[in-house]
Amino acid sequence: MLIIRVKEGESIDRALRRYKKKFERTGVLKEKRARMFYHKPSVVKKEKIKKAVNRQKHYAKENY
Repeated sequence: MLIIRVKEGESIDRALRRYKKKFERTGVLKEKRARMFYHKPSVVKKEKIKKAVNRQKHYAKENY
C-alpha cells in the first residue's frame, strides 16, 4: 500500500501528483494490463527480440 504524507503547507494537487508518480513506478497497472490476455512464450520472446533490435538501431543512429 502506498502512503503519501502531505507536508505542511503542501497543496493536495501536488501530493496527488506525487502519489501518481509513485504508483506508476510500482508497475502495478502495467502488470495488470499484461495479465489481461495470455501471450504464448514464443510470441513474448519474439517481441522482446524485436524491441531489443529497435533499441540497438536507435542507439546506433544516435551515436552515428
